[in-house]
This record gives sequence, structure tokens and C-alpha cells, in this order.
Amino acid sequence: MARHLITSALPYINGIKHLGNMVGSMLPADVYSRYLRQRGHDVLYICATDEHGTPAELAAKEQGLPVDEFCAQAHDAQKAVYDGFALAFDYFGRSSSEQNVEITQHFARRLNENGFIEERAIRQVYSPTDGRFLPDRYVEGTCPHCGYDKARGDQCENCTRVLDPTDLINPRSAISGSTDLEVRETKHLFLLQSKLQHEVEEWVSRHEDDWPQLASSIARKWLNEGLHDRAITRDLDWGVPVPSDTWPELAAEGKVFYVWFDAPIEYIGATKEWADLDPENRDWKSWWYDVDTDVRYTEFMAKDNVPFHTVMFPATELGVREPWKKVDYVKAFNWLTYYGGKFSTSQKRGVFTDQALDILPADYWRYFLIANAPESDDSSFTWEHFTATVNKDLADTLGNFVNRVLSFSKKRFGEEVPAGGEPGEAEAKLGEEIARLLAEYESQMEALQFRKAAAALRALWSAGNSYLEEKAPWLEIKTDKDGAALTLRTAMNLIHLYAVVSEPFIPATSAAMRQAFVLNDDTATWITADEARALTALTPGTPFTVPPVLFAKLTDEDLETYKERFGGSPE
Repeated sequence: MARHLITSALPYINGIKHLGNMVGSMLPADVYSRYLRQRGHDVLYICATDEHGTPAELAAKEQGLPVDEFCAQAHDAQKAVYDGFALAFDYFGRSSSEQNVEITQHFARRLNENGFIEERAIRQVYSPTDGRFLPDRYVEGTCPHCGYDKARGDQCENCTRVLDPTDLINPRSAISGSTDLEVRETKHLFLLQSKLQHEVEEWVSRHEDDWPQLASSIARKWLNEGLHDRAITRDLDWGVPVPSDTWPELAAEGKVFYVWFDAPIEYIGATKEWADLDPENRDWKSWWYDVDTDVRYTEFMAKDNVPFHTVMFPATELGVREPWKKVDYVKAFNWLTYYGGKFSTSQKRGVFTDQALDILPADYWRYFLIANAPESDDSSFTWEHFTATVNKDLADTLGNFVNRVLSFSKKRFGEEVPAGGEPGEAEAKLGEEIARLLAEYESQMEALQFRKAAAALRALWSAGNSYLEEKAPWLEIKTDKDGAALTLRTAMNLIHLYAVVSEPFIPATSAAMRQAFVLNDDTATWITADEARALTALTPGTPFTVPPVLFAKLTDEDLETYKERFGGSPE
């Protein structure tokens, strides 16, 4: 089987992320990774904290910590939240690692040798009030293209256009708010993307038909507007240093690489971090170097990150003139909004991931977010929608099915799977329906269509309820005890099937369902079509226990509590 390399957008170091960040990158990557592992594929899921840039310096200063110490603590805090969400990274690294410094500097040297880096004197925004040059994202103003009045100097969040600080109308310092800004001369390194335009166009044209329309349209928009040479160094104290053996003058001035230059390279750096933990058994280059036909590489990210990963980083890789692996499939997401307004880390608007875990276990959030993933367009988080989904899909459709089947069987037949009669027409019909729905679920997961995959999974759960309502074992037992036993045995086999195939979405709940049955040799990683038709994984006499309630129904009082705490609107 193919080897699958999977990465998700690197979460920035300055603070715990919100639900929109989770559903736009890390969570769907985790769901897909889990699915592929269950199907027997060799999977490496790599992510890391993105730790360089001015925001990290400012956040550290605000907390009175050295920036390296701040980043170490923030990395651990973020990792704890992702562990809480059961994100099964193979490795979660740090862009400040020695490995990333080494590989980033290697890339820069090779680009320079190949004529794709040039040193230029530029005029840059300087704030006398702040006593420093202002990096792009710490100059704010009005976007000249769409009029958004909170655009940053590197990119407009509203229209996603890439900007320079001097493009902004009425610019101001994002640190102090001062409009007393000057433009002073300084030297920086530029990546000559304009010289790579044709090569990037050829590369994108070979892939864009396979990508989601969102990813391909953003890449094509950038290319149609023309690639511009971009400054890839900054005047900061924290970052990957410009190597002194190649640019001694700039190194002496303390220049570091732009965070958007080193951050994508950290996917490779983090893989080396992973391999260096066990170098005898792990080969990082086997995933990244000269592996085009051996590894399928899938990236997950929200739409604001797409330009950098479909154009800028591929341009970097092409310019290095070495056979580094380039992405095969970019799974791009729109935005999850909060009551129609944007989640915002900087403005503390919406539900943040640590807060979510304080309220309810991870599986509530995992299922809701993937079932409503912003794939074809933006989707809105509301507490009303969240409560309704939890109650209908998780508590009623799945949780209630598991509880009533196991509780009723324990009451009438004891704590072992009952024998009952031979399967009949209803069981044959159910088996065909389950096999059909399982094939649909597999198809949508293979296509990375997560909302459709969630709908197929929900339909699998619903099929069990329909079967139970049709057979009505609580009535059947009055006239046909063996028939009722068969119905319950079949339903228990459905629970086992649900435990296996639901694991990518709700891993903790799947484990609880699976552990309800005492099986000595339960090694199933997936369910085949024939197994789905037969529904015989659990034989009569298999001991079982009734697990605690899988999903608690949320009440009107819960809804009002959540709305009071977080607000029922984005304002």
C-alpha cells in the first residue's frame, strides 16, 4: 500500500487556538490519518508549533519571559490541548528546533547558489514610538483592494490579497497604534519568485484539476496576478538566523528569516526531529527526498494559508534544485464562523479549544466540527446548532441505540451475547444496507469529503435504529424469545461495527463501545463488506458490560449557560 505523508497548518505559538483553527487544519488531518491507518496504510502525520516572528516576541515580553522560554511553555500548553482532542500526531515539533534551523539555512544557501536570492536595499516602515522596524503584520491599515480597515501589512484577512506595509491606506503601528511612522532604508534578502513563475505555473497546472476548487482557484489567482520577488528576512531577535558563511554582513546585523520562509520548511524539520529520536529505525529523508512515486503527500489548511503552500513554498522547493517532495493534494477549508462573524484569536471572539474541553469531552466537538466542516463554503457555529446536533446524532441516534440494546439484553438474557435463531430476511436486508452505507462512507473518506463522510456514518447509525424499530425486540420477546435474542445479537454486532468504523471521528467513544465486549482476539482494524453483511463478529456467549452513557443530552439550561458565557452573536 502507498505511504501517506500528512501535514496540517502549523498553529502559531501565541495562544490557544479557536475551534475554527481546529476544524480548518489539524482535526480533519487527524480524522484522515486515523482512517488510513485503519485501512492498513503506512502513515506519517507531522505538525508543529510555528514559533518565529514578532507576535512571539511581543507575547513573551507581555508575560515577562525570554522568548525561547515563552515558546517552550506555549508549545507544551498547545500540545496538551491537542492531546485532549485526541489528535494522533506521529510527531508534533517546533519550528525553533535545531533541525529546522539547519534545513532552512540549507535551503537558503541552495537558492542563493542557483541565483534565486538577491540582497537588496529597501525602505521599511520604522516606528519612532516603538523604537523599532515594524514587521509586515505589525503594520495595520485599510486594504487598498477591498477597503477592510484591519488589514495587516503582509496579507488582508478579508480578501486574502498579499500586501506590503506601504500598500496600506492610513497605516498605523499594531503595537502602539501610533500613526507616526517613518520609512527608513535597510538591507534584506529577496526570494526571486518572478524568475520561478513559469516553473510554478507548470507545476500547479499538473495538480490543480485534482485539488478542491478552493485550493486551485486561490493558487491560480496568485499566478494570474504574477509572482513578485519577496523579502525573506526580517529585523528581529527571534528566528532562524541568516547564515554568516553566506551573508556575513546581514548576519552581523542580526537578520533572521521571515517566518513564512522557515515555517513550511518545518514540515521537513519536524520529520527530522521525529527521526532523530530513533535514528536506527527512522529515516526522515525516505519521506521527503526523491520519493515522488512512493509517498502521497496531503496538506490540510484553511484558505488564508493556501497561497503560501500552493505557490510560495513550491517555488522555494523548485528553486533549491533538489528532489524534495512537493504536495500532491491540498485539502483547503473555508472558515468556520461564530454566529456569522469571524472567530478571532487576537480579539478573543468565539470558543477556544481549551474552553471547549472544559465544557464537554472531545468527541462531542470532533463529531460536530467534522460533520459541519466548512468545505464548500463558510459554515457557522451557533450553540443552537451544536446542541441540536449533539442531541440528535450523538445522544439519540448512536448513544441511545447502544444503551437500550445492551441494557435490554442484560435485563432479559444476562451479560452474554444471546444466541437466538438463524438470521432471516430482515437481517439479510440490514446486512446489504450496512454494506452499502459502509462503501459510501469509505468512498467519501477516500475523497476527503468530510461532511459527506459524516452523513454516511450517521446513516450507518440510523440503519441500526431502523432495524431495531422494525424488529421491536421489546415486543418480539413476548411471543418469540429466540427471535428477540437474534435481534439483540445482530444489534450488538452493529455496535461492534460502529466501534470500529467510527474511530476516526469519535475515538474515545469507539473505544468505550469496543471495550463493552470481552473479546480475546478482537484485532479488527476495519470491517469488510462481507463482514458487514454477515454481522457475526460477536458470537453467542461473548461477555459484555453496559458502558456509561456515551453522550449526555444537552438541555435548554445548558444552551442558555453556554450563550451567556460566550455570547449568542459575534459582537
